[in-house]
Amino acid sequence: MREKNLVILDQKTVTQNDLSWEELSSMGILTSYDESTHEEAKERLKEADAVFTSKIAITADIMDAAPNLKYIGVLATGYDNVDLDAARERGIACTNIPAYSGEAVAQHTIGLILEMTNRIGLHSDAVRRGNWAYARDFSFVIEPIVLLTGKSLGIVGYGDIGRRVAKVAEALGMEVLIYSRDGDRALAADFVTLHMPANEETNGFINRETISKMKDGACLINTARGALIDELALVEALDSGKIRMFAADVVGKEPPAKDDPLTSHPRAIITPHNCWCPKEIRQRILDRTVENYKSFLEGGRLNRVD
Repeated sequence: MREKNLVILDQKTVTQNDLSWEELSSMGILTSYDESTHEEAKERLKEADAVFTSKIAITADIMDAAPNLKYIGVLATGYDNVDLDAARERGIACTNIPAYSGEAVAQHTIGLILEMTNRIGLHSDAVRRGNWAYARDFSFVIEPIVLLTGKSLGIVGYGDIGRRVAKVAEALGMEVLIYSRDGDRALAADFVTLHMPANEETNGFINRETISKMKDGACLINTARGALIDELALVEALDSGKIRMFAADVVGKEPPAKDDPLTSHPRAIITPHNCWCPKEIRQRILDRTVENYKSFLEGGRLNRVD
């Protein structure tokens, strides 16, 4: 029987030069690329039986350029980059990797909250610049340090990640309010953190109306999806002080423009969509990719989304 041709279109963010696709390569003739354009993907998949992708869009015309294609393995939880209708019409299976990064995203969320309250980066940078050497006292404060004990945290989206965040927040002495249970009380918390998927119902969840329900001077955190926020409304709220600070690992357009008003805002702390990146988490992606493909080859439906 002919050996299967396996192609990875954009491995760079997953392997980061410290992980290997050795196990997957034992299952066929594996060709991997750090990244691919749309046109490159069409060319690279001409002989492919299976494609693995993180963010590259697998569209109908790409499928048509790959007559042998029978399997699409998404190296992430979200699979909105795959035209599932086109895949079904062509009999192509599609899998994803659900709930692989919960610990890492929860950790990052707490890290962002601590950065907003303790301003560790701000003060460390000041020390590095020599500012401490000129302080008149043994201690100096650029911006106030905020104690989390006694503060409230509203959690919008109470799945695995939301529950993990709640557990740590409670250990820090915070009152946890869950949007699905506590409604607008959660939106009116001292801190509000988003942990739901982006879809037609949730896109733009944070907008002028929901911001009006938030506590004056509240802090907002988003480690879910950029589409959840109307960024124009958020910038207005940051400018007015309605929202004191915003911290996120995601924005609406990634990568953002150099002059993007949100990522350049002085009251925003934004990391470049890397909270899912610990090596242990990325290894989990590789392991589950192999499990999914093995299941497909054996006639199973592990993590099928088609």
